[in-house]
Amino acid sequence: MSAAGLRFGYGTNGFADHRLTDALSVLTHLGYDGVALTLDHQHLDPYARGLAPRVRRVARDLRRTGLAVVVETGARYLLDPLRKHRPTLVCAEPEGRAARVDLLRRAIRIGAELEAEAVHFWSGTPDPGTTPEQAWQRLEEGCAQALDEADRAGVDLAFEPEPGMLVEDLAGYRRLLRSLGGHDRFRLTLDIGHCRCLEPWPEARCVELAADRLAHVQIEDMRRGVHEHLPFGAGEIDFPPVLEALRDARYTGLVSVELPRHSHAATATARDSIEFLHRTATALPAPPTAGADARPARARVSAHRSATVPMEVAPV
Repeated sequence: MSAAGLRFGYGTNGFADHRLTDALSVLTHLGYDGVALTLDHQHLDPYARGLAPRVRRVARDLRRTGLAVVVETGARYLLDPLRKHRPTLVCAEPEGRAARVDLLRRAIRIGAELEAEAVHFWSGTPDPGTTPEQAWQRLEEGCAQALDEADRAGVDLAFEPEPGMLVEDLAGYRRLLRSLGGHDRFRLTLDIGHCRCLEPWPEARCVELAADRLAHVQIEDMRRGVHEHLPFGAGEIDFPPVLEALRDARYTGLVSVELPRHSHAATATARDSIEFLHRTATALPAPPTAGADARPARARVSAHRSATVPMEVAPV
């Protein structure tokens, strides 16, 4: 854990050339607190034979290393070898939507076995000819099915707004949350790079606006208007205010480095990333002392949001 009380993780989609056991060992050696585990053909394939004993082995590895875990479902070609990230919850074919729901159910059950802090997913991009109304209805139905499974398993979901998808920003997440009745298990993955890419607020302000729903944070560098995950220092983000906002919001989940195109240099990239994050966190100013407003940070953020910049007024 960092000096700011933050816990840092790393995504296994950035360790695609490593065995999962080796990746977990490397992350432990480098000083990470957790791992964002993408279920994929090389890392705990949820469709390969012998799933139950393989999950038990991973659970043992996590206990051995002491790493916390978030389960992710964003593998590129796990469901379709020809179409990246397909099918999705909003695709036109009912069988495709059913396949995605099946993956989410498997991931939730795996998450329960691994004692995961959350199971992460996103909306997908509508097919040509799909109306916005159709896409939203399909998404709401798929999320409701995933929530039913999450309730049974006792696992939180961590929905990620993804640039270019049906739900790409925080305003879209808030709309979806309302449509699902504000379900307590329907929580949020906030990607700091995505905030830089397309949100109308500074990255630290996005943390404040999202603090009441956060289950997981992904972090990397990025440039405005360009959805490309970059190592720290290669983009435009000012990271000290981001980490300070997470600390002040009393966020306790994982802050996971998300560099899915850097598996060719995974160990070096992971080492550079944790050194950057620890160095940045250590240099943060001391947190403010209790003053006139001694409410918890999340309560202050929620009140400020409702009074000044409601999520729903932002572009969807």
